[in-house]
Order: sequence, then C-alpha cells, then structure tokens
Amino acid sequence: MEASIEISMYPLNSEYLDPIQNFIDRLHEHPTIEVRTNTLSTQLFGSLDDLMDVLKSEIAVSYQNEGKATFVLKILKGNLA
Repeated sequence: MEASIEISMYPLNSEYLDPIQNFIDRLHEHPTIEVRTNTLSTQLFGSLDDLMDVLKSEIAVSYQNEGKATFVLKILKGNLA
C-alpha cells in the first residue's frame, strides 16, 4: 500500500537546527522512499511498510544521537508525490 507522510521534528533543546538537518539528511539516504522538504515539514512518499521501517530506524537514531525530541506525523493512504 502506498502512503504519504508529513513529518516535523522538534528537538527539545536550544541547538535545534543541526538535529533536524541530520534527520533529514539520513532520510535522503534511503532509496526506497521519496523525500521532499520545505520550511515547515518534510514529506515522505512510498510504500507504507518502507516508510514506517525508515521512520522507526531514523527516529531511534535521532533519540540516541540528539536526545529528546518530539515528532509530529500525518499519514495518508496513497502516494501524493
């Protein structure tokens, strides 16, 4: 099943730009998903299984490397790319 996900990351510290950029850069390393960014959020497109696997992995890396953060996701059935 194809899906579209809009995700925003809010690091809970004063140095927030690098953790966000690191997260986005790592998302771009996954060839099975399409990543588009703008100033407010990042959009991901692909199969729901691939998207969720990537997010599970990369959110865990962010927590390990960057500390506390809030992630807000909107998930929609269908690829809106």
